[in-house]
Amino acid sequence: MMKLHPRRPHGIDSLTDIAFKLFAERGYDATSMDEVATVAGITKASIYHHVSGKEALLAHGLNRALTALFAVLDESAAKEGTPRQRLEAIVVRVAEVTMHMLPEVSVLFRVRGNSPTERDAMTRRRAFDREIAQLVTAAQRDGSMRADIDAGLLTRLIFGMSNSVVEWYRPNGRTPARTIALAVASLAFEGTGEIDASLKAAVE
Repeated sequence: MMKLHPRRPHGIDSLTDIAFKLFAERGYDATSMDEVATVAGITKASIYHHVSGKEALLAHGLNRALTALFAVLDESAAKEGTPRQRLEAIVVRVAEVTMHMLPEVSVLFRVRGNSPTERDAMTRRRAFDREIAQLVTAAQRDGSMRADIDAGLLTRLIFGMSNSVVEWYRPNGRTPARTIALAVASLAFEGTGEIDASLKAAVE
């Protein structure tokens, strides 16, 4: 059972925090605005002073996740070095973002295009995947990654491991998120050569 929040001023961000924890636990369709209001410690009517409805909360949270993922592509480690080095750095950082924004990314991975908000999120996520696939293709061409698998399929396989983190990761302090992220990258690239030795320094 989600912990109730004491009564305090709320805004779009704090309400999105609460809503996405509920969406991740129970599913978007199964979560009502009444439940969001109860956990927030405010009335349902009060929520509508900040947002127009549940889909507005969904849009805000999905935008958070997608903005964070696209920001990874603008980091120096994702722009410098060989395609293989850049790709490894991106895999590490995407795994870290996934663990840092677990509710938002969990919901993002589950959208199925049932609303304009979900369809927009899917379009943006596909654009992200295309950019990654281009890097995979470049790495295949320079011989640093195997070329006998379609670049799009290889992209999905690599990130399938990273994406699976949402199903089991729970912050507990026992294993640092960065350790998990580096392990994901090491395993994802097994068979294409050892993970680049400079990666740990590059993504600091």
